[in-house]
Amino acid sequence: MKKLIVISDWAADSLSCQEFRSAVEGFLLRIDSPQINFVVSTPSTIHTSFLVNQIVEIEERFGKPLKTVIFQNTDPRIQSQSSLKQAEGAQFLIIRLKSGIYLCGPNAGYNFSMIKEKIDEVFIYPGFDKGSQFRSRDLYARVCAHLMEEMEDELQIEEVKIDVIPSLIGFYVGHIDNFGNIKTTICQEDFKGKFEYQDLVEVKINNVVKKLRYVSNLFAGALGELIIYPGSSGKIANRFLEIAVRQYFNKENYLSAKEEFANPKLGSLIEIKNIK
Repeated sequence: MKKLIVISDWAADSLSCQEFRSAVEGFLLRIDSPQINFVVSTPSTIHTSFLVNQIVEIEERFGKPLKTVIFQNTDPRIQSQSSLKQAEGAQFLIIRLKSGIYLCGPNAGYNFSMIKEKIDEVFIYPGFDKGSQFRSRDLYARVCAHLMEEMEDELQIEEVKIDVIPSLIGFYVGHIDNFGNIKTTICQEDFKGKFEYQDLVEVKINNVVKKLRYVSNLFAGALGELIIYPGSSGKIANRFLEIAVRQYFNKENYLSAKEEFANPKLGSLIEIKNIK
């Protein structure tokens, strides 16, 4: 049986997690305990996309792609300002990556945008865009169970073009870790030929403009300095840049990068003001 990784904006709620787990276990044909892990996302589809991309990256690098299913559920249902009588949301996709990982979930916003280059096939499950307020439990759990038991042939799906998934253009706040460091969607290649290490980079986030020192790693800046550097996320040869303040937590109490930029929302736009 394949393991299941759940990335969802409801994953911080223990009741929702258990309801979903119970539903998945109820649909499984085998009685052995499944491996189901939960990762907390937010209603930002850019945040969810960053999490999906990073978990895929690590599973492909260290895990067992052929034994992995990833289910994401972020669907803020902002496609209409009028009432949604049947809780209509985004269409449900099932995706197979070139590595063999299966992903599924609503195609809301940019949820799958950051893994587009890794996709082999995309399928749509008709009729799964409405009918329940808690679709993860009531509709999606059965699909997850089938994918875990390699029963994808039992699903009534239709192949579609990859174009149904939008591309993500620009730079954004992808994730903020527990230290207040900002993981961005800016790659090392985006700075190549434009900035050199030790250059000052003028960055605008959340209507706050700051000058950041571009350095090679988290510990290459001066104590208390706001820095931008190749972080721990993304491809090995083209990592995502992170924004942080180097500090000793048992000494001076500096503001974190999150605090320096007035607590930006996940998915916030990042502007590089002095890019060449």
